Amino acid sequence: MSSAYQPRRPVPAWDSTRLQPRDYRIPPHMPGMRIGLFGGTFDPPHEAHLGACLLAMRRLHLDRVWWLVTPGNPLKSTTHLAPLAQRIAAARALARHPRIEVTGLEAAVGVRYSYDAIRYLVMRCPGVHFVWIMGADNLRSFHRWNNWRGIASLVPIAVVDRLGPSLYANASAAGQALGFARLPERSAATLPLRLPPAWVFLHGLKSPLSSTALRAKRQSQSDHRSTADFPLRPASLESAKRTRQGMAADAAAGSTRLDGGTAEPPSKAATDTRSAVRERDVERKLRGGTRGG
Repeated sequence: MSSAYQPRRPVPAWDSTRLQPRDYRIPPHMPGMRIGLFGGTFDPPHEAHLGACLLAMRRLHLDRVWWLVTPGNPLKSTTHLAPLAQRIAAARALARHPRIEVTGLEAAVGVRYSYDAIRYLVMRCPGVHFVWIMGADNLRSFHRWNNWRGIASLVPIAVVDRLGPSLYANASAAGQALGFARLPERSAATLPLRLPPAWVFLHGLKSPLSSTALRAKRQSQSDHRSTADFPLRPASLESAKRTRQGMAADAAAGSTRLDGGTAEPPSKAATDTRSAVRERDVERKLRGGTRGG
């Protein structure tokens, strides 16, 4: 299926500065692929985002992960949110992975809630095995999301461990309601092919990083100055660069980028070892120190 399409609604003028066509297109894909969907404001993107996706990519045997940069979280204030184009650019600068795609298609399509975005992609990407990826902190408040049961009925869900929230996330309203559909972690690799509702809790990454805390810190430092005076930069960018060592080797080993929606899926066997090394490196950095407060 071609990745080109015309958005139903243009990105709002106030949030369209420097937005490029590739920023609101559905990333390349093909039937049979396993693709993780990782949504958020990414304001700012940080190493825990990358670490969670690398962990999910390896444990679930995903071919791609799409970062869905949302115009704004309906459950949080958007008063000091950086422009969409800046957040997309910062997310790409942090990720720089041949199997991670960053897109702002939610704004162009005109959807506000995760359910609508997921439903849109499921309808337009037939044959793709999507998995929704979220942190344990989101599972705690999942029952407050618009049509959260609908999300669980559309795609399988992978919940990634977080420092603190994992202690009570499974006891949350959504965790209890969906308890019957939880898979043992040893079956994580089968999740993308399961019929929803189905979900798994992935242990191994306990990050204290928080975009909300980092954003609050940025705002306290930028009072009385415009957003333009403070270009959005990914948190821990230098450390993230170190986690990307060997990316070129991944591509050579079979992580071929898709072009126009047609290409053969990458060889997982050739890349799993390198992904595991990067995952452990990210986890060591996260446990070692940088906190969002």
